Amino acid sequence: MTTRLLLLGAGRSASSLLQYLLRHAPTEKWFLTVADVSPAHLAPVLAAHSEYARAVPFSTDDEALLEEMVEQADIVISMLPAPLHPLVARACVRHGRHLATASYVSPEIRALHDDATAAGVTLLMECGLDPGLDHMSAMRAIEHIRARGGVITSFKSYCGGLLAPAAEENNPWKYKFTWNPRNVVLAGQSTAKYLENGHLRFIPYQQLFARTERLAVPGYGEFEGYANRDSLSYRAPYGLAHIPTILRGTLRRPGYCAAWHALVRLGLTDDSVNLDNPETMTWAELVAAYLPVPPLPGLDLPTRLATYLGLEPESEEMGRLNWLGLFSNRPVGHARATPAQLLERLLSEKWQLQPHDHDLIVMQHLFEFELGGTTHRLTSSLAVVGDDATHTGMAKTVGLPLGMAVRRLARGEMGQRGVLIPVGADLYEPILNELAVEYGIRFTEEER
Repeated sequence: MTTRLLLLGAGRSASSLLQYLLRHAPTEKWFLTVADVSPAHLAPVLAAHSEYARAVPFSTDDEALLEEMVEQADIVISMLPAPLHPLVARACVRHGRHLATASYVSPEIRALHDDATAAGVTLLMECGLDPGLDHMSAMRAIEHIRARGGVITSFKSYCGGLLAPAAEENNPWKYKFTWNPRNVVLAGQSTAKYLENGHLRFIPYQQLFARTERLAVPGYGEFEGYANRDSLSYRAPYGLAHIPTILRGTLRRPGYCAAWHALVRLGLTDDSVNLDNPETMTWAELVAAYLPVPPLPGLDLPTRLATYLGLEPESEEMGRLNWLGLFSNRPVGHARATPAQLLERLLSEKWQLQPHDHDLIVMQHLFEFELGGTTHRLTSSLAVVGDDATHTGMAKTVGLPLGMAVRRLARGEMGQRGVLIPVGADLYEPILNELAVEYGIRFTEEER
């Protein structure tokens, strides 16, 4: 009997997922429908798989077509933008179809738990990289510590999608986009919450990128991490309700956060106000419009900005801002935009992954636990380098865990229904094992 899979969205992060599904479709008896807004780019990929795969055009505005496609599927895999997942999830519940995604459980999705359970439907969320592999690898380590009788007192987890060292050359930010640019520009725009030594800690957005922690990953050097929005919500799923210290964060190369902090202070990450600007406005004019009238005549724009931000004109932060072109006469190219939209437009060109570039995924868990009257420290690290600008490390680490989860869902190996995340050993153990054996994606651990 054929299992009908429906993949919604086939953008840059879906390449490895699509490869995995096509690889296993003949033996698993799957028929895959890939629905994308521009399916023409899929023709070369699907040409050799026409017996068990097809591509169809699909717009998220066409709710009638969505209903029809969901009804005709057995399992829906959504790689659409996260705000669209509630729409897809509701259709899956109505038609009794399973759903798998790599995105966070939103309040709208969580509210579907009882209805999905009653309908016999699994809504598997957070099954990509972060969230996804972070849950699986953390839970494996947590369970191993508990099995030894250890009591975990501190858990910090960081993840970042970055550049492999060779691709960092001539880029002082040492960063390019391997994920949704808008999500990067708007990252952290709420108060971060975490626990430290039993005390509740808050970091407002205005200070988020000024309060970082240094980490080292074997073979890949140093990184800096800033706190994610809400680390507290992971205590319950991880069984760490009484842990004194818990923090989840994002990794960047040293120097990135200080320069991004300057953009935040200037106001260029604000997405709440329309500037009513002409598209011919230059970047120099935009930056100047944010600065007070200079107290002394004759100061150039970079010096005025450095003075305003309390930076040295020759500082590394100012060098990174200059490299972006903030002081140039280049038009912003977007009329009536928010500052964040203008910044995203600029960065999408400056931080575009080139065909020869290789990205780097880095994840690190830092545990402290009490065992036998002494404090132990366990560091679990993952580094994955992409093959090229299409088959990126990001695409691998997002798409492969999701594809592996779909494979087990299609085989009937997941009995739980309702809204789930991959924190159970019956799901994360086979996925982590398959990633290690078949793809060489494995965590290395060091305990002291």
